Amino acid sequence: MNRAWQSALLMLALAGCQLPPEQVPLKPLVENGPAQPYADLVSRARVQAAAANEAFYVDKWFDLEDAGKGLENTARFMGKATDIPARHRDNLAAEAGDLGKEAVALREAAKSEDARKAAESLQRINLMVRQLRPQD
Repeated sequence: MNRAWQSALLMLALAGCQLPPEQVPLKPLVENGPAQPYADLVSRARVQAAAANEAFYVDKWFDLEDAGKGLENTARFMGKATDIPARHRDNLAAEAGDLGKEAVALREAAKSEDARKAAESLQRINLMVRQLRPQD
């Protein structure tokens, strides 16, 4: 009986030591593709901003530049989104444009490996994505 408990505890310990699954990279949105739901685009921007933060933290400048490109792509699609919440309908074009401009600034900071500019850009991007949340 004692061996059974030891074996069970060992199995539980080994099961708890697994690595988390790797994040699947997001596929770029097709330029002439169908409009996407607003909530999906905001969720996508949130994932991309988180990936950018992670890349910045570990000095993966190429990955940070890619995250900037992805955010820029997502921002372009926000202007054509469907199911836009009422509180964002009137100013979504401006908000998406600002996010796109900041994504370009992030890409440029990553390209020049300027940590200060990248950090400032990431801070603004995270605030913008937070403000784009569909719920009140």
